[in-house]
Parts: sequence; structure tokens; C-alpha cells
Amino acid sequence: MNIKKIGVFTSGGDAPGMNAAIRAVVRTAKYKGLEVTGIYRGYEGMMEADFVEMSRRSVSSIIQKGGTILKSARCLAFKTREGRQLAYDNLKKHGIDALVAIGGDGTFTGAHLFSQEFDIPVMCIPGTIDNDLYGTDYTLGYDTANNTVIEAIDKIRDTASSHSRVFFIEVMGRDSGCIALNAGVGGGAEAILLPEIDSGIDTLLEELSFAEEREKSSMIVVIAEGDQNGGAYNVAKRVKEKFGHFDIKVSILGHLQRGGAPSSFDRVLATRMGYNAVKELLKGNTRATVGLRGTEIITTPLEEALHSKEFKLDEELLEIANIMNK
Repeated sequence: MNIKKIGVFTSGGDAPGMNAAIRAVVRTAKYKGLEVTGIYRGYEGMMEADFVEMSRRSVSSIIQKGGTILKSARCLAFKTREGRQLAYDNLKKHGIDALVAIGGDGTFTGAHLFSQEFDIPVMCIPGTIDNDLYGTDYTLGYDTANNTVIEAIDKIRDTASSHSRVFFIEVMGRDSGCIALNAGVGGGAEAILLPEIDSGIDTLLEELSFAEEREKSSMIVVIAEGDQNGGAYNVAKRVKEKFGHFDIKVSILGHLQRGGAPSSFDRVLATRMGYNAVKELLKGNTRATVGLRGTEIITTPLEEALHSKEFKLDEELLEIANIMNK
């Protein structure tokens, strides 16, 4: 595998730490004597040849920035054979020999198929605040998003306590309850609703009744947006029907969770992942994702990461959340 030029891009939802990963890929590649091309707007930009040559200077002062300097987009056209052929032709025209893809499950799926069809080396870096990808203990942006949510919970609890209110706080996580679970435990929530667990509204009502019996004048309920009870507003409505005397408020944190400067943890993790993505490509490793297991950076074949295993919530943390809420 003779790699001379690497293309790097971000795709799907943005996550804090993506810029730090771009920086690490560019500077590691340049140190190894390679050229680097930045691909704007992910697969969409690949199909439109929206490329920029990158140097060490082009990634200066971005490690602390949220979002992604290469922009991101979701591209339905890349799902077609014709779209992928166009993307490949553009890569070949510009002499791009290998790819580093930064993103989530959809990004990984596209990279795996693309690499299989055109035999182009690819290494993936997990960048998503949901922390729901197999092959790594932590994805880029997850730690920062958790810190953002916990800070919001702390501030909301101040006003909840002042007015004896029950707050329903909805966090991101259509299919994954990682943020809700971790931030709920870290923020001392009285109840946590997750998409992976069909706890039902009756269980929540019991938990709130128990909290009221202990004379708690204010309560926090954290809800993942994909919760099976229909989201924060629907849950709040159902609770109000049972507890008419509760002063109920709903707060949807939304895309606030994706923004902001990455935490120290995410900056270091992104740098380690970017460095190792280039290193693994030069070793001949391809169609894989870099990840963190314990304190070690590892690689996992994309086939395994996408199809062989199902990501699951931390069972111990689920039990801890249950005990802390009692």
C-alpha cells in the first residue's frame, strides 16, 4: 500500500473534538512526509470535488474550537452507486490515495461500502456525542456534551429549588441513552428515562410519588429524546394529570449540547485518534476504526464495528442510577 496523499473529512452530526482530530491527522501526515487534502461537507463535498490542500499552518488554533472547520452534511446521493463512482473519480483525479473519515454510524457505513467497492484504504474516527459506536469506550464529543448537560442541570436545579418546581430536561439521544444516563447520574436526577428501557409512565409516577413522600420540594427528571414515552412535553403532560399540584416546567437542551469548546479529555482523545489513524493506514491497516479501550488506542474492523456487535448501556451505571434515585 503506497500512500502519498490522505483525504480527511467530517460527516454527519458535528461533535466537539472533530477539529482536534483534523489537526492531528494533518500534522501527523505532514510529519510522515504525506500530502493532505481536506474534503469539505463530507461525502457531498467528495462528489463535488470541494477540496482544499492542507498544511500545518492551516490547522493552527483549531484544537480549542467546537464544530468542524471542514463543515459537515448528510448526502443521500452518496448512497447510490453513481454517486460513489463520481466521488471516487474526483479522489483519483486529485491523487488522493486514502481516507480518514470522522463521524458516526452513517459515516462508517458509507466509508466501509466505498472502500469495498473501490479498494481505497480508509480509517474511521468515531465522532458523535451519542457515544453509541462499538469499538471504543468513548466517542469524540461525548465527554464535552456530558459536561454541557450537567452544567445545565446544575443551573436548572438552582431555579427548581427556589420555586419548588419539577423540571423535565430533554437531552439528545434518539437511539442512545448514554448522555441521559451519565448526565442524570452526574446531575443527581430523581428519575431518568431512556430509549433502551421501556420503563413506562407508571414507573416514573411511582418514583415521583416516592420523592414527594420524602418531602422533596423540587425534582429533576432527565429524558432522552428517543424515550418511548414520547419526549419531555408528553411526559410532563402525563405527570401533570396525576400530580396537578406540581409546578412543572420543561427544558429542551437541543443542539446546545453539540456546541462549545471541547473538553481536555476530548482534545487529547481526538489527537490520539488522529495520530493513530494515520499511523495505522501507513502500516497497511484499512477498513477499520480507531477507538479507546481502557487507556489504550485500538483498532476494530469496520465489519465488526457495524454488524457484529450491538452497543449497550453500562449495566452497572444503570443499577447505580436506580439506587441513587431511591
